[in-house]
Amino acid sequence: MTTIRHGLSIGIERVGEYFFLSLKVQGKLTHADYNRINPVVDAALEGVSEPMVNVFIDASKMEGWELRAAWDDFKFGLKHNNEFNKIAIFGNKKWQKYVSKIGNWFISGEVQFFDTKDSAFVWLTAN
Repeated sequence: MTTIRHGLSIGIERVGEYFFLSLKVQGKLTHADYNRINPVVDAALEGVSEPMVNVFIDASKMEGWELRAAWDDFKFGLKHNNEFNKIAIFGNKKWQKYVSKIGNWFISGEVQFFDTKDSAFVWLTAN
């Protein structure tokens, strides 16, 4: 029997003196995944008067979204668009690079795609 894993892990990471939100995506995201993770992000940002969050997304094991989950992702981006400073997307698929470019249209901060974790971290920690 093969187990199909999917989901989104969220955490806080530190590189040197810099802290950032860390997301790891695995498999194909579902609407249920967003129903579980959105309240966590909302709670983390609640009460912060002017959040400017740097984000590292490990999408190297991401296979995509269900249609409704893609809509959830779009709504999430619109809701929090002014709260993100830099979003580094680490991945290994060509479509992920295109998604990162589209993300720049909807997020007030910068979105960049990287094919290595190290280059993503260098960019996230640069002033």
